[in-house]
Amino acid sequence: MTKIIAGNWKMNHGPKETKAFIEAFSQQLEAGPDRIMIFPPAVSLAAARAAIGDSPILLGAQNVYFEMKGAYTGEISIPMLQELGIEYCLIGHSERRHIFGEDGALLNKKLKALLEAGMTPVYCIGEQLEDREAGRTLDILKEQLETGLAGLPTINRSNFILAYEPVWAIGTGKTATPEDADETMGSIRQILSSLQVEPELPILYGGSAKPENAGALLAKTHINGLLIGNASLAPDSFRKMINWRAE
Repeated sequence: MTKIIAGNWKMNHGPKETKAFIEAFSQQLEAGPDRIMIFPPAVSLAAARAAIGDSPILLGAQNVYFEMKGAYTGEISIPMLQELGIEYCLIGHSERRHIFGEDGALLNKKLKALLEAGMTPVYCIGEQLEDREAGRTLDILKEQLETGLAGLPTINRSNFILAYEPVWAIGTGKTATPEDADETMGSIRQILSSLQVEPELPILYGGSAKPENAGALLAKTHINGLLIGNASLAPDSFRKMINWRAE
């Protein structure tokens, strides 16, 4: 089954580093069954587009605003991304929620705007450590799905991607076991069904995924791919994860 292997570079790799990464990475990249995505910083998207060329790498943005233009200093619009040929965009990453205070109502507007423009959102959901310890994981995930998906145009496996990120595992070196992640992602599918949303949406796992655990995670039934942070910043590390079938 096709998987999605995505690298979220966060605030790393300027235009020169991005060009060098893609050139080094593409040299030994062989076409395979999986979809490969990278999400560079906004200032590096043009350099990434130029460097990708005919490579099978798919390109996404880390964030976008829901208005098409206007007096929104520092923001990036959907038409700006489309001019660069960007087809994917992360929405609701835990850092956007918990550092920058983006709430469900704002994220819902972003999701709606992307879908109406024909772009594919990668909508991130996940619980914090205190939620997990209090047994509130599924309550948090349901609330994030209810608010984020409310009133959206029809979503399905071809135009929408989910990413489950247990916040306590992001950048900490801690990872949910493959069994725990798979069980939680199976519960997410049940929540989607209860919301009358196609339960077979692609769901990525994000949370300290690395070469050592990529294969075990991707072998699970409900895990359709990985959203990788630190381990996607070096070509060799990212390539190992893409080659997880052979590892």
